[in-house]
This record gives sequence, C-alpha cells and structure tokens, in this order.
Amino acid sequence: MRRVLALGVVLLWSVVGPASAADREHEQVIADIRMLEAQVLQNQRMLTALHDAIEALTATLASHGDEMRRAFADQQLAMGSIATGVRVVREKIDESNVRVASLSQEVEALRLAIPPSPPAMTSLVDPDTGLPLDPPPAALAAAPAPLPAGVSPQRMYDTAWADYTNGQWSLAIQGFEAYIQTFPRSELTDDAAFYVGQTHFAEGRFPEAVEAFEAVLGDYPAGDVVPEAWYKLGLALDRLGETDRAREAFEGVVSEHPESNMAALAQQALDRLDRPAR
Repeated sequence: MRRVLALGVVLLWSVVGPASAADREHEQVIADIRMLEAQVLQNQRMLTALHDAIEALTATLASHGDEMRRAFADQQLAMGSIATGVRVVREKIDESNVRVASLSQEVEALRLAIPPSPPAMTSLVDPDTGLPLDPPPAALAAAPAPLPAGVSPQRMYDTAWADYTNGQWSLAIQGFEAYIQTFPRSELTDDAAFYVGQTHFAEGRFPEAVEAFEAVLGDYPAGDVVPEAWYKLGLALDRLGETDRAREAFEGVVSEHPESNMAALAQQALDRLDRPAR
C-alpha cells in the first residue's frame, strides 16, 4: 500500500511539476511583452516630442531667415542710397575744385590787368603869390597817356567775364566769342574759348559744351587751359551718357598732364566710372 501511495505521489509530481514551470515561463513572457510595450510607448512619446521640437526649430529658423533677408535687403538699399549720395557729393566737390581753380586764375588775371595808379603829383606853389605853378615837363611826361579810341582787349575780356560771373550766360557767350574774333592771338583767347564751354556747361547745354571744349583742344593745344578743358569735356560727356568718351577724356588729363591740378580730379572721375554699379 505504501508503495502504491509513493508511486502515486511520484506520478503526480511528474505531472504537476512541469505544468508549474510552464506557467512561470508564460508569465515571464507576458511580463517581458508588457515591458516592451511600455518601452515602445515611451519611445513613441519621445519621437513625438522630438518631432514637435524639430518643427518648432524649423519655424524659428524660417522666421529668422526671413528677418535676415529683409535686413540684408534694407542694408543693400541703404548702401545704394549712400553710394548715390557720395557720388553726387563727389561730383559737387569736383566742380567746386574746378571752380576754385578757375577763380584763382581769373583773380590773378584781374590783378595783373588792373593798371597801376599814377603817382601823386605835388603841386608847386609860388612863394610870392601863393598860386600853384604849372607842373614841370618831367611830371607831364610821367602822367599816363590817354587810352586809344576803341575797346582794349582786357576791357572786352573783363566785360564778358563780368557777364559770366553775374549769370548773364547769353551776354557772356557773345562777349567771349567777340573777343576771340577780335583778338585771335591774344594771351587770353584760349581762356575766352574755354569759358564759352564753361557757360554752356553751367546752363546744362552739354552738347554745346562738348563742342566748345573740343574746339579749345583743337585750336589751342598749347594753352594753359588744356588740362581743365579735357576734364570738363569728360564731365560734359558723362552727363550725356557717353561713358567711353568721357573715360578717354579723363585718361587724357592723367596721361598728358599728370602734374596739373586737374589730374587728381580726373583720376577720381575714372575711379567713379570704373566702380561697379550697385
């Protein structure tokens, strides 16, 4: 009997033991699956948060990119305006320098043209009568001779110059052209021809100014106004939009008259023409 019971216990253990081990293994598998599910859910949440962060960063970068593009465009516009203002100021300075140089030459010409005042004559008095005596022959010889009939070259030039400085452009041109015709070999003839061009330039008649300055260069190649005529010819051509011819004129000043005051101004004009447009 005891042997039967022992055998039954052994058989029961052989059946129940493996079943319990299988249940534990099944439970472990279920626990592992649940753990994996929790990890997958956590990874999904992390991916969702990462995706949202990437979208927010992309939107921020796009906004900053638009702001940077707008700021760059505004900066380019401001730089273009500044460059235009600098170019206008430089042209004004160039014209002012030319004007100052011209006025210096003209003031010197006027100073030389003013006749010296006659020496003061001391009247001789008769000690007996107190009446003035006639001047001696030497005093009469020292007195200036009267001007000849007609108009002198200097007087005609000064009249035209006065019209020019007063803005009487038409009268100035007439006066300078009359001077050229009347005194073609005078020392101031090339100056008169130059100021014909200057007057046209001042009035904005740039084609006429170009023709006048070219006449100065052709008719008076050895004149002292040639460098300035070359420079003003370049300015007039530039105003007409003939950039290549204007560049040739400025280069003519720099190469042919490097020591003149106009050479530096011509080089500045060349630098401005060679500067790329914004």
